[in-house]
Amino acid sequence: MKIPIARTELIEEDLKSVLNPLKSGWLVQGPMVKEFEDKWSDFVGCKHSIAVTSCTSALFLSLAALDFGPEDEAIVPAFTWISTANVVEHLGGKVKFAEIDLNTFNIDLESIEKLITKKTKAIIPVHLFGLAANIEKIVEIAKKNNLLVIEDAACGFGAYYKNKHVGTFGDTGCFSFHPRKSITTGEGGMITTDNDDLVKKIRKLRDHGASMTDLQRHLGPRPYLLADHPYAGYNFRMTDIQAALGSSQMNRAKEIVSERQKIAMNYINALKETKWLKVPNIPRDFSHGFQSFACLFMPEEIDNALKFRDFSKIEEIKLKRNKFMEYLLDKGISTRPATHAVHMLSFYKNKYNIHPQDFPISLVANDCSISIPLFHGLKDDEQTYIIENISRGN
Repeated sequence: MKIPIARTELIEEDLKSVLNPLKSGWLVQGPMVKEFEDKWSDFVGCKHSIAVTSCTSALFLSLAALDFGPEDEAIVPAFTWISTANVVEHLGGKVKFAEIDLNTFNIDLESIEKLITKKTKAIIPVHLFGLAANIEKIVEIAKKNNLLVIEDAACGFGAYYKNKHVGTFGDTGCFSFHPRKSITTGEGGMITTDNDDLVKKIRKLRDHGASMTDLQRHLGPRPYLLADHPYAGYNFRMTDIQAALGSSQMNRAKEIVSERQKIAMNYINALKETKWLKVPNIPRDFSHGFQSFACLFMPEEIDNALKFRDFSKIEEIKLKRNKFMEYLLDKGISTRPATHAVHMLSFYKNKYNIHPQDFPISLVANDCSISIPLFHGLKDDEQTYIIENISRGN
């Protein structure tokens, strides 16, 4: 049996949906993009959604539209996908890494408050792996210090805090449609906001800074005239082919999230007594969307190592984790580290002269986490096979 870490599961209606824009002849940022945006807004409960090329471009546009620029600082969790930090660099800003909470893999509140300076302009909390960050408290900190909140909700589809969907708390929310995500368009992203003025600016910036889209011009009284460009914008437009694929999946969005949650609970119930593997924690008032199933390897040993700052022990645990991942691979089961600690990657380590041990919790998450297969369409016998091999594996 061969089980990948993720697999895209599309139905016949999804495949047929991409033919509609091809037949219509309108392929970029047209009626299918509008339809996808409207369905997204309805699902997450926001006023406006703006479809773009990726979550990375969503984060970039959010910061750019809010005038984040050179000399500004943004607080970013040290344990996240690199894009969260990269967009700050692309706009000439300075990344300020925050520590995480090992129980949730999300940004630590105390670490945020310690990092705020006169140059701090934004907090970019990440709702990692489908579990909301402590977003209500983060927004409180931001308001107290007059800071922006750009939610990195790349993994956040189907994640709620107190029955409110992530991406609707901050100034903007930014989502991903990469193939490992619950809804996929191959590549693609979405920005959510309730700010009527901000949405107008973002829509212009994603389309070269144009005052109106090609579709608006085409349907208007003077389609032969070109639009003005009040901004030096970018080309971050989603195609109608991608949007048709996303829109089709949104017709069964609740079903997709429910299935992922069911698979996750099967894992949790089967593995919760496995002391050497800590399964995801779901705090009260949080609903987990389970973009992935990130676990912690040998948690008791990690606690002892952190207590005495014994990083040689962490290295030993990492080597054992890698051996366990190799064992599962031999059984045909793909795994991954949950994600990476950005402060340990060459660019950030070198630019900011950071040592891996400067953020010990993020180092542990980098070296001792493991994600096991979880995706829409993971069959019952595949789940059983995974659970059996994990249970026998250490």
